[in-house]
Amino acid sequence: MAARAIWRGHLSVGELVCPVTLHGAASEGERISFHIINRDTGHRVRRRYVDSETGRPVEDEDIVKGYETPDGDCVILEPEEIKAAVPKSDKRLEMQTFIACDDVDTTFFERPYFVAPADSHAAEAYALIREAMEEKKVAGLARTVLFRRVRTLLLRPHEEGIIATTLNFDYEVRDGTEIFDEISEIRVSGEMLDLARHIIETKMGQFDPSEFEDRYEQAVAELVKAKLAGRKPKKPRKIETGKVTDLMEALRRSAGAGAGAKRGKTKATGREAGQRRKAG
Repeated sequence: MAARAIWRGHLSVGELVCPVTLHGAASEGERISFHIINRDTGHRVRRRYVDSETGRPVEDEDIVKGYETPDGDCVILEPEEIKAAVPKSDKRLEMQTFIACDDVDTTFFERPYFVAPADSHAAEAYALIREAMEEKKVAGLARTVLFRRVRTLLLRPHEEGIIATTLNFDYEVRDGTEIFDEISEIRVSGEMLDLARHIIETKMGQFDPSEFEDRYEQAVAELVKAKLAGRKPKKPRKIETGKVTDLMEALRRSAGAGAGAKRGKTKATGREAGQRRKAG
């Protein structure tokens, strides 16, 4: 069953318009979630707002949003006022600017969405936009109202479709110089740099997200299973972190280990190939 669309509108490039849908490309639905429980009764606990001064509960109809000024005053904003101030959505993803795919600093990337044609009639225009972008190796910048905010999205060809990534605004991304300027300037010697390059070369691979483990989720799942089974949970494997006292010696050991692992992998592959030849 296809995922439900979170947004429906039109993707446009000039006069070329294509009805599209947006679908979340990342989901937190598979993560383990908890309820807040009263330890004494085992019942779930409900949250209630209380007045910070009087301590009395506040009913839902009396709750409004407020903005605190630098002087400590509070500006009350009624729901109708906020609704009237929010930009109206015209349901259009209009690509007005195209840039090279690697031109955007990934620090600005926020959340990915799949863009799909809304119906079979939109498939041809959708394919035309996607193919043209892929051939030119470009991405498109578009703006639309998404979740009641005007958002900038970066649209790129992705597999057989298009992926849109919402971008953080400039004021939301901190300037890295305030962090990096505190790093001392250090000269790296030729041999150390050669060893570091060698280590990187022996560990070259390809991005495969299936290889990354969510250790927190695994640990919590094991804890829940153990509690249900009435047994003690397995102790997590302790990760040894050796203290670096001699950087050059650490590089040499790492380079030797990397080369050994590479030779071992080659031999194992050779044995497997020999076994396959015998089996054949």
